Amino acid sequence: MIKRLSAIGLVFAAGLVAGIAVSGRASDHDALESLPARMDTAAEQGRAAAPPVQATATAGPDFTRVAAQTVKAVTNISSVQAVRRTASPFANDPFFQYFFGDSDDMFGRGRAESSLGSGVVISADGYVVTNNHVLGDDVAEVTVTVGNQRDVRAKIIGVDAWTDLALVKIDATGLPVIPWGDSSKLKVAEWVMAVGNPFSLNQTVTLGIVSALGRANVGITAYEDFIQTDAAINPGNSGGALINSRGELVGINTAIFSQSGGYQGIGFAVPSNLVRRVVGDLTKYGRVRRGSIGRVDVIALNSRLADELRAPRVDGVVVNQISRLSAAYQAGMQPGDVILSVNGQAITDPSQFMRVIADSAIGSTVRIELLRDGQRSTLRIAVEAQVDPRQRRR
Repeated sequence: MIKRLSAIGLVFAAGLVAGIAVSGRASDHDALESLPARMDTAAEQGRAAAPPVQATATAGPDFTRVAAQTVKAVTNISSVQAVRRTASPFANDPFFQYFFGDSDDMFGRGRAESSLGSGVVISADGYVVTNNHVLGDDVAEVTVTVGNQRDVRAKIIGVDAWTDLALVKIDATGLPVIPWGDSSKLKVAEWVMAVGNPFSLNQTVTLGIVSALGRANVGITAYEDFIQTDAAINPGNSGGALINSRGELVGINTAIFSQSGGYQGIGFAVPSNLVRRVVGDLTKYGRVRRGSIGRVDVIALNSRLADELRAPRVDGVVVNQISRLSAAYQAGMQPGDVILSVNGQAITDPSQFMRVIADSAIGSTVRIELLRDGQRSTLRIAVEAQVDPRQRRR
């Protein structure tokens, strides 16, 4: 009986030892596109990246050191927006206004609305990145909470509605900074940590994995190339940090997919490489400079459209509408054309086509291969500067 118990004990011990697994990730990353010198210098003064976390089968990955080094760089952001409230259903009627005027007493007074979200300190001298929707429209005041619950008024450097990113600046020095990570090296199922202020609960940490990369066509922003994660993200997390196991910033948490308004295991973050590019333009120009070939509305190619347009496959996108004033129309593009590739890169969906054009250098020429009436042809179209009236400048 004792021998049998001893054998069972040995088997159990062997199983326990075999069940202990240690995993880590320690990969160097290449230098990304340079940002303005003062921002890079300030970022380099931030704390060094944490050593790779250790994971065990029983306890999961240990992000305690990463959290200790990064949570202080995630701030609370609040904004006040001026909103005009209309009390009368005839407020916009010219005849009614002629007799009664346009007074606040008649049509309602302006009121202030506030919004709360998160932000990430990206330079020790006070640059903070967040989401555009955290600031809102017609912003009257932005406040960033740093350090020991110290509220500091912030100046808006610029916003980018296409990626839902915004950059603000506070008058402060020596702030804690999260080092930039290379989001192109993220892998599906890699552990990541989200830090934010959900429901005004400051510096809340949640843990999860990368569920997918390069998510697009989800209807959140115009320019979509999201990291999908199952780390718990709730209202108030917007603008917060997504951090890898080395304590590096790999994304800005932006949105959740939810049918209830709360966490359902699907969150989206803007990749850090895209954030750096947007921040660089906002810092230098106050806006993001993107390429354009004019107003060209494209839709996905399906089997029905492929049959109608004599396309052999369903690869590509279809020109649905096009402005006669656009560079694309002037170069010969027409409604019904099937766009197959841009500069040799195969086009598979409308979101990808938009990103490829937007990322093209202003002043360059793009080579677009298309299919019309079953015949292939190539157009060369000049890339112009994109005009976005929604951009706010400092």
